[in-house]
Amino acid sequence: MTFLSINRLSVSLRDRCVLRNVSFEVGAGECVGLLGPNGAGKTTLMRAALGLIPYEGESSIANMVSADRARMAAWMPQTREIAWPMTVERLVVLGRIPHMANGQRPTAKDYEKVNAALAAMDLDRFRDRTATRLSGGEQVRVLIARVLAQDTPLILADEPVAGLDPAHQISTMQIFSELARAGRSVIVSLHDIGLAARHCTRLILLSDGGVAADGPPGEVLTLDRMAEVFGIHAFYRDTEDGPVFQPLKVIE
Repeated sequence: MTFLSINRLSVSLRDRCVLRNVSFEVGAGECVGLLGPNGAGKTTLMRAALGLIPYEGESSIANMVSADRARMAAWMPQTREIAWPMTVERLVVLGRIPHMANGQRPTAKDYEKVNAALAAMDLDRFRDRTATRLSGGEQVRVLIARVLAQDTPLILADEPVAGLDPAHQISTMQIFSELARAGRSVIVSLHDIGLAARHCTRLILLSDGGVAADGPPGEVLTLDRMAEVFGIHAFYRDTEDGPVFQPLKVIE
């Protein structure tokens, strides 16, 4: 089953071509890492796929009416601002809005999803705390919990582990991997290529406005490609504990 189909998608911002003729599909059970240098168009691609910015080409979910799109795809933007001083639980409940009729109060099923999301992100003890009074990393986890509570087939997350400590970076990526194994799909943009290599089933590497590589981590993260796209020497090896990727130094 295909959850997202992108066909010849192009985006120009401020008279500059950011993406041109990008095509790919994402099916059930995939955890896709979206990689690329700063300015490669990772955020732009996800926003265009959701219909949040103008684009040329085709996106299967951008064409949906807003209510159907909200039940199909959950979006976690790079902006982390929590605007209102509400409790953590209430903020996570907002993720259930696409599943509720106008004026409907959350049901037992809604709270079941909220409780599962809070537990997954290690937030049970914070449920009655005011979200705006939490640390930056804790607020990120709350926003991820809201996305999880939305319970959509597809999740798009833009740098979701930025600002998290190493333990919560790993646990968050493990959650995304588990969701994919259960039949959902996740597209996550990352600058930490090591996390992407270990937890993603597939990597899409953007460079020069297009897709430079698309495939399993071992096929995408070749040393020659890392030198060409990122300008770095790197170490990559498959081990008994999974793939290990480490940038070593900038190519002079």
